Amino acid sequence: MRLLRYDSRDFRTRLEAFCRTSSPPRAMQAAVAAILADVRAHGDAAIVRQAARIDGARLTPAQFRVRPAELARAARRLPPRDRLAIDLARGQIEAFNRETLPRGWSGRNRHGARVGEKHDPLRRVGINIPGGQVPLVSTVLMTVTLARLAGVPEIAVFTPCDRGGRVSDRLLGVLHGCGITEVYRVGGVYGVGAMAYGTATIPAVDKIFGPSNAWVCEAMRQVFGAVGVAGLPGPSELMVIADGTARPDYAAADLLAQAEHGSGKEKIYLVATAPRILAAVEAACRAQLTGLARAGLIWRVLADGFLGVGVKTLDQAAEVANFVAPEHLELLVAERAVPRLVDRITTAGAIMIGNETPTVLGDFTAGPSHVLPTGRSGRFFSGLRVADFMRRTSLVRYSPAGVRRAAAVVAAFAEMEQLDAHGRSLEIRQR
Repeated sequence: MRLLRYDSRDFRTRLEAFCRTSSPPRAMQAAVAAILADVRAHGDAAIVRQAARIDGARLTPAQFRVRPAELARAARRLPPRDRLAIDLARGQIEAFNRETLPRGWSGRNRHGARVGEKHDPLRRVGINIPGGQVPLVSTVLMTVTLARLAGVPEIAVFTPCDRGGRVSDRLLGVLHGCGITEVYRVGGVYGVGAMAYGTATIPAVDKIFGPSNAWVCEAMRQVFGAVGVAGLPGPSELMVIADGTARPDYAAADLLAQAEHGSGKEKIYLVATAPRILAAVEAACRAQLTGLARAGLIWRVLADGFLGVGVKTLDQAAEVANFVAPEHLELLVAERAVPRLVDRITTAGAIMIGNETPTVLGDFTAGPSHVLPTGRSGRFFSGLRVADFMRRTSLVRYSPAGVRRAAAVVAAFAEMEQLDAHGRSLEIRQR
């Protein structure tokens, strides 16, 4: 474990260096741009070509979309235990996010004009569900559920298939259970291209959602503007803040769980108020690593992406957290310290409070979406919410009396900005 001391002279420089996310290599940027250009220019033919080249899948345009009968069969094949877990998690996610639904309002401004806001669902969204090494069933729930709560009429889900054109039964089953009927066995960079530009077979979307690997993240960055993109979530992150009340075995288990995602670029942070805590958690990590199925991938993260930070006070720990802006933050601290820490930490994607609240609860079932900002983007982004699937429109309605009350202000601004046509557009209403 790399170790930094808060009171060391070069602490901020070294912390910033560890957090820094390097720009994608130029070769990657060029490769992504070439794939996107191919999809934009050649549509379905490019999807066929790129699916074969990248994923080894021999698809025809007629096979891009998963048939409803295939979704239904996959749902029937789900074991009862899986169906129960999915239903329970979906219920909690719905309940939490229903509370976040934006509401319109109406009132009067100082001119007596009626002003307010309304919120409408986006017309059509695309949701990227990574294939990778594991089927991210929970990510379906954490995205699709919010889109449905927002009332989005067209929800298209994109996920890569294997060489035989197959998609995980668990993914298809949960999609069917969520009421999703438009699913494409098309993913990765060329899937982003299909979402952004559309093809003869796949209609373009208005906004792209979902987590991504480095390649897909770069693709989303490049298509932004042609289509909306709900952030650029990258490799997973976890910070644990621990004082003397923390259970080292709990902290270690949670750090290993986040390292398990397996890209090798995950970042895990342990911020502790005493050296003995750092040592105890590191020892527990080594002990628990034995026997884990993905131990090799986890070890790579421990070697490259594990940072221990020694602080003297929890106020210092809060400063570190606000700088890092971690995707997930666990507070394994004395109960009396929790309110002040929660109040002071303002950049974390999600905060898990207490020894009995591991991040995995947020990953799967607690309620908030687990699609959260990474790479220090929590300084200016929040986690996914229902409002991200909606547009806000302001409403303004003036009467003749209101126009008269506003006239002096409009005339002053028209003169200051030398925009006489602006001024005339109100003057003409007073004649």
